Amino acid sequence: MAELTQRQIKILKCITEEFIESASPVGSETLERKYNLGISSATIRNEMAALTQLGFLKKGHLSAGRCPTSMGLKYYVRNLMTPKNMSVGDEIGVKEKVWNYRNEFEKLLKETTRELAQKTRSLAIATTDQGSIYSYGASNLLEEPEFYNIDVTKTVLSLLDNPNFWFDIISKAGVNTEEPSSQLIHLLVGEDLGMEHLEPCGFIYQTYQAGPHRGIVGVIGPARVRYQVVIPVVDYFAELISTITG
Repeated sequence: MAELTQRQIKILKCITEEFIESASPVGSETLERKYNLGISSATIRNEMAALTQLGFLKKGHLSAGRCPTSMGLKYYVRNLMTPKNMSVGDEIGVKEKVWNYRNEFEKLLKETTRELAQKTRSLAIATTDQGSIYSYGASNLLEEPEFYNIDVTKTVLSLLDNPNFWFDIISKAGVNTEEPSSQLIHLLVGEDLGMEHLEPCGFIYQTYQAGPHRGIVGVIGPARVRYQVVIPVVDYFAELISTITG
């Protein structure tokens, strides 16, 4: 991956955060007006063009603005994002809601998936190494502009009945659910998902191991999901499943 200058890093961070908030391509005028970059609009445009050539940004379909690519979003998550962890009160509240299911694994996954969907306002999904898949919160997708496109929404919903799709992309991403990871969260965005109508989408997930049970838990939403909030939540839920049955 190309080395970015500090100025390019700052511009990429500003564009990504503006895109996450607005769901619209970001232009140089917006950056100059809203962010104290200390450079001219022309210089901003030159740096945006350079970031586009390097693969971190792409042009919007209907405007001259730029959006982060999957590579740009991953760079932001890995290097620029400041996570906002769940409060202790929220963590305790979630644990209390699923505690009674700790000895009934199927019910535990169902309840945990429901709670995750409510906490993230996304579509939550969980899988097991036995090939089962659980989901909750499909209606949350309709609150996001990306899913006003009926083809995008139909594609995501149809895949909820196709467990093999999720296991295939997890496998292609190099995740071994037989060895649950303590590493960084797993993130598949846009073209990573391998289908045209999933380009506006993102899939954030983490592995868990609960006794003999192994799998993943995560959320599906727009590619511009509020990563700083959602990632710590997904991490917590994966850890909760792993420890509550221990």
